[in-house]
Order: sequence, then C-alpha cells, then structure tokens
Amino acid sequence: MAAPRTEVTEIVTGLGMLGFSDLDRALEVRPRSVMNVEPDHYARLDDARHSGRFEHEFEVAWTNGVEFARSPEGLRGRPPWSLEWKGSHRPPGYEQIPADLRVDHVFLVSCKYGSNILTNSSPANLFDRLLADRQQDVGGDWFLDVAPDAYQAFYAACRAHLGADDLPATVSDLRQDHRETLKRVLPRHLTGELGRTYREFAAEVATASARRWTRQMRARSRQEETLWRLLRLQAAPYFVLGESPVGSALRYRVATPWDFRNRYRFTGLEAWGDTSKRQPVVQWQAEVVDRLSGSTVTALGHVEVRWSHGRFAQAPEAKVYLDTPHHLVPGYVPLTEPPRPGRLQLRWEEATLP
Repeated sequence: MAAPRTEVTEIVTGLGMLGFSDLDRALEVRPRSVMNVEPDHYARLDDARHSGRFEHEFEVAWTNGVEFARSPEGLRGRPPWSLEWKGSHRPPGYEQIPADLRVDHVFLVSCKYGSNILTNSSPANLFDRLLADRQQDVGGDWFLDVAPDAYQAFYAACRAHLGADDLPATVSDLRQDHRETLKRVLPRHLTGELGRTYREFAAEVATASARRWTRQMRARSRQEETLWRLLRLQAAPYFVLGESPVGSALRYRVATPWDFRNRYRFTGLEAWGDTSKRQPVVQWQAEVVDRLSGSTVTALGHVEVRWSHGRFAQAPEAKVYLDTPHHLVPGYVPLTEPPRPGRLQLRWEEATLP
C-alpha cells in the first residue's frame, strides 16, 4: 500500500485534471473514471483532508493538476476521457519512464514532491555501465573494488574502536550478521580516528569513482547519452508535476533525445570527486549550446555513493541529484499558461463524469 502522503500527492494531482470546481467536490463525487483508485483510497483521502494532515500537499497537488489541464503543453483545456493511477503496482524490472499517472492512454505524468533525486542505482550501473544496463549486481562491493586500502583502514578503525575481536580482521570477510552489528553499534557521528579514516575513505571512493566514470565516458557520444540517461530523457515525452525541495512548483515536459538535439548542441559532460565532503560525493557538470539563443546552458548535479540503510549494512548505492533548478535544465520544458484573455474554466464534471 502506498504511503498516505504519496496517495495524496499522486491521486489529487490526477483529480485536479478532471475539471471539478474544487477539491472537496472531487472527493465527494469519487469519479469512477479514475482507474485503480478504490473506495479505500478515497476513504483515506477523506480522513487526511478532514484531519488537516497534508494540507499543503493537497493544495499543491490540486493546483498542479488544474494547471496541467489548462496548459497548452498538457490537456489544453479539454476533459480527459480516462485517468489511470499506477498506485502500488511495481514492475519486475526497471522502468525507463517514472510515470505515476496515465491520461487518455497517452500523457504520462510523474509526480515528484519534495525530492531532487534523478535516479538511484548501483555504483557499477552508473559509473561503469553509464545507466545503460540496469542489471542487478550480485556479490560485488564497490568500495572494495575502487578503494580497497582506504576501506580496510576505515574498517580496522571501526573494529578497534568497538573492541570487537569477534569481527573478522579484513573487511572482505564480513558476513551479513557482522554488517548488522556494525550498523547497530557504530556511532552516528564519527570523531577522532574514526572520523579521520572515514574522511580519507570517502575522498578515495569519490576520486576513484569519478575516474572510472570519466574513463567510460571518454567518447563525446557516450557523454551525451549519459546526460540523457541522467536527466531521464526517453524516446517518448512525459510530464513532471510536483514541488521542489525549496517549495517551488514543478510543472514541466521532459523532452526526448530527438527534441534535445533539435534545440541544443552538446559540448561536454565532466565528473570529479569532491574531497571536501564528509561522504563520497562525485560532482558532475554538463554544458550545451542553445541553438535558438546561442548561449551556453549548464546543468549541475552530484552523486552520493553510500551504503544503503546505514554504514556497512547493505551494498553501496549511487544516488544522482540534480542541483540546477528544474526550469533551467536543458530538455525540461516548463508548462505555460493558456492564452489570455479567455481564461479556461473547467466545469464539465456534471456532464461527463458519473
């Protein structure tokens, strides 16, 4: 079952597209044209609405749906015939388009509220395979692969700090029960020798990861393809509706690589290890030339390489973050207001919805 906040942001975004006079009217009608939303979902939305929980999320999601319905980039003021919510359905493999809603079997919408994460993969998928092959990595340890000496030094400092003679002497011999012990007993904030060896370990992982990534992206064509994958540009366009971590609305169309090349000339993508951070971080920067204006456009981001669910607990993951505001990113086309005057009034639910 989806989390309550997820249900609010995703379902209410869809309800805002249907032309109801206001959110409470939409929740009262419970339109059957919204597929995969059951009475239990509406009951939980009603409870959340009446309790005052997620008041901000209700407002932002509703406004995003309304603006998508009005936008010439979106529904252009016409009522959708069908609206499908993905809900808790998860495919067995990786999905290229992160859609949460499908409108009229054509418009794919990703609801993104409070996050600037572009993708989360294994380090090998990102740095070695450039996100082209999302296979599961079994049995590997990225830290042991790229920074074995620094990794062992940090582990040895942890073992000495805990006085845990029952832990193996080398980090490569850790079993899952050992990892659970380390996750549970290591202090949250590392100081002294632990802090020093961890910073050295983080710097080595960042530098080595960036070096591997750069080597795989030596060809300009591979750099451009990697940027498309980082920004999640796909063969079919889709839309993102949501809110950024700083509270600004996200309403944009994600262009295709075809669109991207028509508008921009790619000039380069570079990556480097950021040794100033307290965890392994790889910075990345892409530059393109806007063919319309002739100006250079830059997209910035970073990758956090860290253990999943706590230190030593599970295999490392690579979380890719976007640092450039979305409306300035090449390939992200902001939704525009409909022409004025003649503001579109969406009031067709009594005639078209059961």
